[in-house]
Amino acid sequence: MEPLTLATDRLVLRTVGRQDTEAVYAACQDPDIQRWTTIPSPYLPEHARGFTEQMVPAGWANGSLFTFGLFLPTGDLAGMLGVTALSPGVGEIGFWGTREHRGRGYVTEATVAASRWAFTDRAIDRLEWRAEVGNTASRAVALRAGFTLEGTLRSAISNNGVRRDCWVGSLLPSDLALPSTAPYLPAP
Repeated sequence: MEPLTLATDRLVLRTVGRQDTEAVYAACQDPDIQRWTTIPSPYLPEHARGFTEQMVPAGWANGSLFTFGLFLPTGDLAGMLGVTALSPGVGEIGFWGTREHRGRGYVTEATVAASRWAFTDRAIDRLEWRAEVGNTASRAVALRAGFTLEGTLRSAISNNGVRRDCWVGSLLPSDLALPSTAPYLPAP
């Protein structure tokens, strides 16, 4: 699939490339991003180059990972968001916000926009969100975006070689007043 661009009231969500390598590298120096995500730590320039020049284009090309940079109209990088295809009809969303742009609702806004896109254009009927237990900022974004917290999974995330418990939540098309591609029969 060719990369595409989404727009919200305040953001442009587009793929990242070579021109964004320095901004990604700078953002990923943030200790909070290194602590709460599974990016390499320490995060080196070659990690940023591999991400923007290889991983992101390959994910779009083979339909396995749809990565969007969250850009302000000024061109500043405000965050990153990815939708990973897990199985037919199921995807996982992950995100982070840059330190200087946190607390303004940008990541929540982008999460809702990317979720709508996944439901309407990618035939996703369930988006999952996971974050290590204790990552209250990620949890707050997920809840504001409409995700339902489903529980805690033991030893479900590996971060820097250490297994950790994580929270898991889901968002369904109906949570955003959208139709599903397949029938859904919730438990009574």
